[in-house]
Amino acid sequence: MSRFCVGIDVGGTTVKLGIFENNGQLMRKWEIPTRKEHNGCNILTDVAVSIRRTLDEMGIKFSEVGGAGMGVPGPVARSGYVPRCVNLGWGECYPARDLSLMLDGLPVLCANDANIAALGEMWQGGGKGYDDIVMITLGTGVGGGVVIDQKIVAGRHGLAGEIGHTHVRDDETEYCNCGSRGCLEQVASATGIVREAKLFMASSGKESALREFDEKTLTAKDVIDTAKAGDELAMEVVECVCYYLGRSLAQLALTIDPEIFVIGGGVSKAGQFLIDIIQKYYVQYETLSENRPLIGLAKLGNDAGIYGAARMVLD
Repeated sequence: MSRFCVGIDVGGTTVKLGIFENNGQLMRKWEIPTRKEHNGCNILTDVAVSIRRTLDEMGIKFSEVGGAGMGVPGPVARSGYVPRCVNLGWGECYPARDLSLMLDGLPVLCANDANIAALGEMWQGGGKGYDDIVMITLGTGVGGGVVIDQKIVAGRHGLAGEIGHTHVRDDETEYCNCGSRGCLEQVASATGIVREAKLFMASSGKESALREFDEKTLTAKDVIDTAKAGDELAMEVVECVCYYLGRSLAQLALTIDPEIFVIGGGVSKAGQFLIDIIQKYYVQYETLSENRPLIGLAKLGNDAGIYGAARMVLD
C-alpha cells in the first residue's frame, strides 16, 4: 500500500509542491518558478523534474507514492480537459495526463485551484471535521470552491463555486475582468475594497484617516485597519463590502446548504472583525432556518492548494 502522495498547486508566479503522508502529515514543501514563456511549455516538465529530485532526496520510491494531485488556475472538465489557463499561457490541454506520462505513469488528477484549496481546508484546515464546505477566497479576485461529502463539486462545465462573478450590484458602470458588470469581485476583492474606498472618499466630505494615504499605494489592509481603529468613513466601506458578502453567503446557503463557509485569502487576515460584520448581514438575509451554515476562517493560508491537491488522490 502506498504511504505518500504529492500535492501540486500551479500558480502564475510559482508552483507550490508538497510531499504528504496519507494521514495528512506534510513531510516537505517547496516552490519552483512558473516559467510561462513559450506558452508555458516548460511548466509540467519542471514539475516532473522537481518531484523526481525531491523524492530521491527523501529516499522515497515511486512505488511508495499513490499519486499526485494538481490544481491549475482555470476550469477543468471531468475528463481532465483544460480549455485554457490564461495566467499560464496554456491553451487546450490535458495537464494531468501529460504529467502522468512524465512521471512513468504515476496517477495524476487535476482540478481548479480554488476547488482544491476548499478541499484542503476541509481536510486539514478551517473546515476540518465537516464534510460539506464552501470556501470563499478574498484576494486579488474573489474565488470559491464547493466540497460536498468530502468531494469537490466542479459542475458540468467547471463553473461551480465561481461566486466572485455572481451579480450583486445593478448600478455598476465599470466592467469586471470577466466582461460583466456588478460582480461580487468588484466589491469584495482586495482591489475591490480599495476601489470602494476611493469611491466613498470621492462622494463624501467626511474627514477620514483614509485621506492621509497615497491613493496609488492604498491597500485593502489599510482600509480595514483604519476601520478597526474607529474611522467612520473606513467603517462605511467595510460595512458595504460585508453587506454584499453576507447577502451572497445567504443566497449560497439557500442553494447549497453546506455545514460551514470558510473565508480565506489575504483579506481574511482581518479575522473575526470581518466575520462578525459579514455575519450581521448574512443572518439578515437567511431567515428561513436558525440552523444555517456556520462562517469560519481558513487556516492553511497559501498551503491550502497543496493540501487539497494531495487529498484528491486519497479517495
